[in-house]
Amino acid sequence: MERREKLGHFWSFVVVMLLLSVTANEATAFSSGHKNAYATMMYMGTPRDYEFYVATRVMLRSLAKLAVDADLVVIASLDVPLRWVQALEQEDGARVVRVENLNNPYKKQPNFDRRFKLTLNKLYAWSLVDYDRVVMLDSDNLFLQKTDELFQCGQFCAVFINPCIFHTGLFVLQPSMKVFKDMVQELEIGRSNPDGADQGFIGGYFPDLLDQPMFHPPVNGTKLDGTYRLPLGYQMDASYYYLRLRWSVPCGPNSVITFPGAPWLKPWYWWSWPVLPLGLQWHEQRRQTLGYGAEMPVVLIQLIFYFGILAVTRLARPNLSKLCYRRADKSISLIQAGLKLVAIWSILAAYIIPFFLIPHTIHPILGWSLYLTGAFALSFIAVNAFLLPTLPVLVPWLGIFGVLLVMACPWYPDGVVRALAVFGYAFCCAPLVWVSFVKIMSCLQVSLEREAFLPRLAGDSAPPPGFNKLY
Repeated sequence: MERREKLGHFWSFVVVMLLLSVTANEATAFSSGHKNAYATMMYMGTPRDYEFYVATRVMLRSLAKLAVDADLVVIASLDVPLRWVQALEQEDGARVVRVENLNNPYKKQPNFDRRFKLTLNKLYAWSLVDYDRVVMLDSDNLFLQKTDELFQCGQFCAVFINPCIFHTGLFVLQPSMKVFKDMVQELEIGRSNPDGADQGFIGGYFPDLLDQPMFHPPVNGTKLDGTYRLPLGYQMDASYYYLRLRWSVPCGPNSVITFPGAPWLKPWYWWSWPVLPLGLQWHEQRRQTLGYGAEMPVVLIQLIFYFGILAVTRLARPNLSKLCYRRADKSISLIQAGLKLVAIWSILAAYIIPFFLIPHTIHPILGWSLYLTGAFALSFIAVNAFLLPTLPVLVPWLGIFGVLLVMACPWYPDGVVRALAVFGYAFCCAPLVWVSFVKIMSCLQVSLEREAFLPRLAGDSAPPPGFNKLY
């Protein structure tokens, strides 16, 4: 078994070397107009492939808008859809280098996160040997200004957003096939990697970067040799902003914002703002570059659907007095309990379903407007179907709208005051939500009891024994 495993590693190493030679030949065949490049990577196999594709395009277009003096390169795995590749090349002006996914030998580690399985494809940046320097980027970088001075840095330069570990969301490298092949060999050997991703591997490959001098671009424009630490201004962690609601990074130019937090709080998601204030800044960059044409047809269809629901529920208001004839008191109590459960779940569904139907990368203002419209429309299904009072059912809707206004307020002095304001608002709203819930349950009980016995109290003839009619 061990011999078979070693043989498998050998053949995978051979295949990678062949792919490297092909990649090198493609790189040589490409006639570059610049000596340097900004590069990023794309691969498939995660639930958020499309979102990262959109983020990559926005970042590339923002770099082009800044008129950077460098090529834009996308290292794309072979399974990236051809239409995406064509859009990157023809619409965004990027050079796409197709590569085979590197095998991740750390995927069986106990602490391994599967979403980082293919992040080792970032090592292909060292194979771009037709460039003097490459700035390797993650898709969640937000550029505030041009950073072409980074091409003056040495053989490897990165930012320490953590006191002891540098961040691989942005780093500068000098391409070298020798270094790349050595890295691939280190993968085959199984170099120690604490997180099983690119962050741990590259951090282990350059263990002494913390002891290196800080990068300061030479005034005469010459390129430096060696390894350097980059100032924090090239990778400003968004969490720094949320504490003070302004940037105060004295170390280097405030050039690039990064979002290394939870994947579901990346800035391109419509719910990222006003929960995270910087989300709107990313979407403003998208509005100015890529636009929202791809999502607008879905938004219009949903709006028509929700307005149609509002019209139908008003015109076809059901009457629960015709719901059923019941034969025994025991069955009445069971049916009432079941209807109460259905009513509560229908109200919850009205606030949950629209959230998952909205295109994830739409503008936050449009996304929240569509969500509130959908929740309002679906809530009226429960109101009209179960003859519930409108205001208590819409109390959560009003609460969500209010908390959005509280979070979006631009006059907070810092993030702590903002968090306290949100907490205070939630504390004040909690009793109102509870009162509305009690009101809904009491009204539902009265409605069910009235409808259950209304035919008998009105003197209607009792149905034949064993008769049970549902409309």
